[in-house]
Amino acid sequence: MKTHLCLARLWLSVSLFGLGLSPVMAAANSTTPVVAPPLFTDLGSHSRIISGAKPETQRYFDQGVAFVTGFNHDEGLRAMQHATRLDPECVLAWWGVALACSPHINGTGVSATRAKLAWEALAQAQKFSAAATAPEQALIRAMATRFAGDEKAKRRPLDEAYVVAMREVYQAHPGDADIAAWFADAMMMLRPWDLWKKNGEAHPGTEEALAALDEALRLNPRHPLANHLAVHAHEASPQPGRADAAADRLRDLAPGLGHLVHMAAHIDVRRGRWDEAILVNTKSIAANRRYREIIDRPLSGYLGYMGHDYHMLTYAAMMSGRSRLAAQTMRDLFSEMPAEWPREGAMGDGYFAMHFEVMKRFGQWDEILAAPEPIEKYRHARVWRFLARGIALAAKGDPVGARAEERAFVEARAKVPEKAEYRKNPLNDVLEIAARLLVGEILLREGEIEAALAALREAVEREDKLRYAEPPAWAQPVRHALGAALLQRARLAEAEEVYREDLARTPDNGWSLFGLAQALRLQNKNPAEAADLEARFKRVWAKADMTLTSSCFCLPGN
Repeated sequence: MKTHLCLARLWLSVSLFGLGLSPVMAAANSTTPVVAPPLFTDLGSHSRIISGAKPETQRYFDQGVAFVTGFNHDEGLRAMQHATRLDPECVLAWWGVALACSPHINGTGVSATRAKLAWEALAQAQKFSAAATAPEQALIRAMATRFAGDEKAKRRPLDEAYVVAMREVYQAHPGDADIAAWFADAMMMLRPWDLWKKNGEAHPGTEEALAALDEALRLNPRHPLANHLAVHAHEASPQPGRADAAADRLRDLAPGLGHLVHMAAHIDVRRGRWDEAILVNTKSIAANRRYREIIDRPLSGYLGYMGHDYHMLTYAAMMSGRSRLAAQTMRDLFSEMPAEWPREGAMGDGYFAMHFEVMKRFGQWDEILAAPEPIEKYRHARVWRFLARGIALAAKGDPVGARAEERAFVEARAKVPEKAEYRKNPLNDVLEIAARLLVGEILLREGEIEAALAALREAVEREDKLRYAEPPAWAQPVRHALGAALLQRARLAEAEEVYREDLARTPDNGWSLFGLAQALRLQNKNPAEAADLEARFKRVWAKADMTLTSSCFCLPGN
């Protein structure tokens, strides 16, 4: 019934558009010269043949699908709109306009402008759909449930209706990898970044989405969207290795789609493959630079994805002891940061905070103390500076100075907007961890050992409750500081337990490999395991530019 109502509304729209009221159709029929978007040659070979399409229309349609698959929706929309200009009766090009305007797991809302654009495009698709193939007609009918003529319509019911409609399309057209992947995408949109419970169990709907992705990959192992979504579907699961094959395919599947190239890193960092994560993000950064040179215009929504590559590369460098690479990557990000980021505030805030996190990770205390205060709009980064300064002074043996920074931290934190978020978590949840870590570090220097360890354990508990994100919202595991503190007090069995848990959560991170090997050697326990840990540490640390004496530079070596 909902599908019929949507189609009825669409037919009403078509009749109105016949009176010349459609800006979409006006654009398609305009005699005003339009500069065609560039055709890219490095987006991969995937193509969905559309009925009756001219070769150039087909190329722009495939380009539009490719960019939407790579989460560059603005560029995808440009390609789809140009396809409709080339062939105003190409129904799947109109459908593609709606696809590019659709919500996705990193952008669950739809602006009123995009919703209107999609609705009008679907009206055109329906108008010319008689000559379309059965799968094309089914896709248009399903997409019509995803949007409404009323711009005030609630998003959730539309997303749910789209799942129902796409399930019907999926069941009616077995053997179509595109449809299987688009159905999985619809399912994942109902629980964006929340497919798995904390205990490792799948949320309702996750298994159905995974089954559709498995089917898409069975039909076409190199399907771009299926591989992309397979990484997202498995990365937060207890078995991220189930997406190893998908990650490996994405490394070179579409060299010009920077975000798709980068996606392999989401599995690499979950599997402790730090060198691979660094390499693939280096490639994705280069791909995005080439893209910017080709289009030669300001970017909007895709900017966040470009910054994300630097962020992930920095995180991988931190976990493998490459301090110079981590610092240089952040400098590169800041040098390429567009002017609108400081004006808008939020976009750059987390990245400037990460700058202090890098210095804290590598014990660069003097650099932290010399770093200037971020601009007023960067509330997150300003708080992080006081955190880093407090830990730096504590590590340098100045607990009195560290207490002063703690007070400044509390004052700055009070100015953080209550609803601010960072890496899919409320920022205040992240700052609760920071507050306890800072107190714990200061208490250690004040000789209040039990109180310090209690504060660090509370920080660990809060860190464990954070929602999944890559890189994590808390980049330097608190267990690295807790383990080092326990080793310093010769509480070796407790330290061993802490490091084992950290390696279970973040495999093959060099800091806990080193710490666990220390804990075992000091206990004269499991010499073969200790030797294996030391060998693994040497592999992970092969390109490091520092020597470890502790799992945290905040404490002296043990």
